[in-house]
Amino acid sequence: MAEITAAMVKQLREKTDAPMMECKKALTEADGDLARAEELLRVKLGNKASKAAARVTAEGLVGVFIADDAKTGAIIEVNCETDFVAKNDEFIAFVADLARKIAEEAPADVEALSASAMGEGTVEATRSALVGKIGENVTIRRFSRIQTDKQLSSYVHSGRIGVLVEHSGDDATGKDVAMHVAATRPRALDAAGVPAADIEQERSIATQKAAESGKPAEIVAKMVEGTVQKFLKEVTLLSQPFVKDDKQTVEQMLKSRNAGVQQFVLFVVGEGIEKKTTDFAAEVAAQQAAARG
Repeated sequence: MAEITAAMVKQLREKTDAPMMECKKALTEADGDLARAEELLRVKLGNKASKAAARVTAEGLVGVFIADDAKTGAIIEVNCETDFVAKNDEFIAFVADLARKIAEEAPADVEALSASAMGEGTVEATRSALVGKIGENVTIRRFSRIQTDKQLSSYVHSGRIGVLVEHSGDDATGKDVAMHVAATRPRALDAAGVPAADIEQERSIATQKAAESGKPAEIVAKMVEGTVQKFLKEVTLLSQPFVKDDKQTVEQMLKSRNAGVQQFVLFVVGEGIEKKTTDFAAEVAAQQAAARG
């Protein structure tokens, strides 16, 4: 039996918002497997156990650039340590310059972007100089570039959520879709784009919950399939109720405007990054102990 430490319980609690004792019980039952413990909590507590997973912890900006002809565009996330720096004019300009550079030069990846020319040196040299000037680490995390014979539209919310959409329609429709994506954060365009692992996890959770009902196997199978289909409708863009008119889906809205969506890219600042937290009281106590020593 694996040892269940306070750190493990704390990590699971931060990820799920579940009560401390429930986290400990789940970890014990899962023999210390964090992913399995999270799944057990979702079976027991439902979606409440995953609501903390979307919390943004890191700082930075998402930048978007679209060429004048709306055929080429780029979206990028650049991280820093504090929201104060994220509002710094030089940091903002750096992010904007990178987005334009990606759209115009099509670097293969972050490494290639960092090695490309900027100013009197390279992007990496510019980044290093910015770090030295503002006194905080700055990292280029990710970017995506789209070139199309259709149209590109975008939406950026407070610099922290950015969306780039490839579509066939007017710019107003494209912006409506981009704003919808920013608001609802779908995982994919349609069911075909949802990772198989995500579907299997939902199926596993639904199977475990349905099994507790004591209903016949054929009823349980229908319950599971119904739950999976409901999940897919909730996380795919075209099946979601349109935020501006929830009486129709995004797909129906697009058809009514003789438009379509080919793909979208959604970046949320700090998504998936765990930000280091400091226990101020413990830090002070440690400093006092060191001073006495």
